[in-house]
Amino acid sequence: MKIKFSATADVVIRTEAWDEAKACYGSVLGLRVVHESEACTGFDTGAFRLYVEPGPRHDPIFEFLVADVQLAKHQLLAAGCAIIEEDPAIPRCYIRDPYGVVFNLGKAGTEN
Repeated sequence: MKIKFSATADVVIRTEAWDEAKACYGSVLGLRVVHESEACTGFDTGAFRLYVEPGPRHDPIFEFLVADVQLAKHQLLAAGCAIIEEDPAIPRCYIRDPYGVVFNLGKAGTEN
C-alpha cells in the first residue's frame, strides 16, 4: 500500500538560545507570534510557520502528514530512513532521509 505524504507549512528549530531566538524573530524580523507555550513559540512568516523550541540545537525540521504513521514509518525505514527522535506523548517522530533532510511524521487530520 502506497502512503500519501502531505507537507504542512510548519518548520521547527530547537536552540539553547531560546530567549535570544524569540527576540530575534519577534523584534528584529518583526514576525507575529501565533503560538506561545513553555514548550515552543510559533511565528507567522507569511509563507510558513516557524516554531522555536528550547533545547539542544538541531537543524530545521519540516513536517509531513500521513493517514497511517506506523505504516509510513515502516516504509521509510525500509527505504533507508532513520528515526532520530520519537516521543508518542507529543506526538513526535523525527526521521532523517538518506539525503539528510529531517522531518516530523504526523497523523493527517490531527493538525491544529
